[in-house]
Amino acid sequence: MSLELDPDDLDETEAEPAAAEADPTDADPTELVEFDPDSVDVAGDGGTAFTATDHDVFDVEPGLTEGLNEAQTLLADLVSIPSPSGQEAAAAERLKAFFEAHDREVWIDEVGNVRAPADDSVLLTSHVDTVPGDVPVRIENGVLWGRGTVDATGPLAAMAVAAVETGVSFVGVVQEETSSTGAWHLVEDREAPEAVINGEPSGWDGITLGYRGFLAGTYVSTSELGHSSRPEDNAIQSAVNWWSSVADFFDEDESDGVFDTVTTKPVSFDGGPTEDGLAVEATVDVQFRVPPKFTIDDIREVAEGELVRGSVHWEKPIPPVMTSPRTEVGRAFRVAIRGAGGEPRLLRKTGTSDMNIYAGAWDCPMATYGPGDSDLDHAPNEHLDLAEYDSSIDVLVDVCERLQE
Repeated sequence: MSLELDPDDLDETEAEPAAAEADPTDADPTELVEFDPDSVDVAGDGGTAFTATDHDVFDVEPGLTEGLNEAQTLLADLVSIPSPSGQEAAAAERLKAFFEAHDREVWIDEVGNVRAPADDSVLLTSHVDTVPGDVPVRIENGVLWGRGTVDATGPLAAMAVAAVETGVSFVGVVQEETSSTGAWHLVEDREAPEAVINGEPSGWDGITLGYRGFLAGTYVSTSELGHSSRPEDNAIQSAVNWWSSVADFFDEDESDGVFDTVTTKPVSFDGGPTEDGLAVEATVDVQFRVPPKFTIDDIREVAEGELVRGSVHWEKPIPPVMTSPRTEVGRAFRVAIRGAGGEPRLLRKTGTSDMNIYAGAWDCPMATYGPGDSDLDHAPNEHLDLAEYDSSIDVLVDVCERLQE
């Protein structure tokens, strides 16, 4: 879900930072802020089809790539290859072949990321995986339909094309929709680039500056098994009481907007007698979406402070992120979008992306960008206008060239 920030009266060089705050792997909301433009030149491309057939394909319209240029063909090919999290290999090979065809150094690393290092003044990165779903692949009236067109094969393909055209570094990461294995491996395996542009749908004229963080954990409690007439709380009651207290503490007051609110969600609840019949056990899997005004430790402290019985086992967290529109990356995007005839929109998302991980590990300017309407993330009618895709490539090329100066 994406939320637009209301515009401030800021000029192109002195834009104030958007108010802080925005998810681990799913469709999200956005908040926007707008700025004034300059003009800029943009660039284009040329076309070949991928003919390998040693992989599964979706229900694909015959002659899908006829009449498409090279950039559009890459996108259509990738969308035609199923690539749910953990099954990205065939799509990764197609992406690797694209870089090889342009004489770029490229390899697939041990976790499955497609790595094409080059000029590290910019790292373009998006995810290869999609959520499951067989959306028939077709083109109607210049619009490509299919799983991943928006989240995030469209941004991924646009970044690959821009990386080849400008000579900047590129990585297609895996498993963003589940565990972010690719992004975690990347920050552990390489040094920080000078700037990062992460690929997720923002619309060709949108720039995402913030995401909420993500914290997941499992509450576990046990108690002696006793007659139901006993007044003492058993483990199940303790679990219910604990979660009610935590949820009440954060009580979703959205007066400051969804982005600035801690969202609490129990995702599974299990309880009953143990196998030996001597105790009662209860477990609750919980999730928190954390705005940038809080830290992950703030949320843990509250949750653990409400414990009367039991304990919470936390998973690896993803911190929230909110970047300034006044960085070199933010300025370059505003100028490039205006130069292409658009009016920049600054966005904050209530979900989480791999940008959260990069911001937590690398001290460099960054933003998230890509073609597509994020309201269509994971939707059965996911689709992308090819004209918007082409415009996003022009913007990315312009941004990369400015950051290379």
